Amino acid sequence: MFELYLLIGVVIALVIVSVYRYMKQQRILKTLTEDEFRESYRKVQLIDVREPKEYDAGHILGARNIPLTQMRQRLIELRKDQPIYLYCQSGARSSRAAMLLHKKGYRDLNHLKGGFKKWSGKIKKAKKGY
Repeated sequence: MFELYLLIGVVIALVIVSVYRYMKQQRILKTLTEDEFRESYRKVQLIDVREPKEYDAGHILGARNIPLTQMRQRLIELRKDQPIYLYCQSGARSSRAAMLLHKKGYRDLNHLKGGFKKWSGKIKKAKKGY
């Protein structure tokens, strides 16, 4: 019987932590539709947080590649006084990147709803044969 109560307690704790993270993410990160994203993405810091192979296969024109796995080491490349537009393949990694950036003092954080897979605008691919 004790094990059942313990299991229920653990499940409740996980649900509470998940809800808290979701609410915090909604507060610190603005999700933009493709049209909203397209309006300003050329005037902001546009960051693709996918891995280099994904970036080379195709990325939004003008984006810089700072993979989520390298974000902590490359914070110096980002300015705190300018908006940051993030995207990944579907939206999960850009959300995690925003949480990290917010902890480090970045405030104007936005990401593309649905990620790169929902993007219908111009893209650029890396040249083969280098």
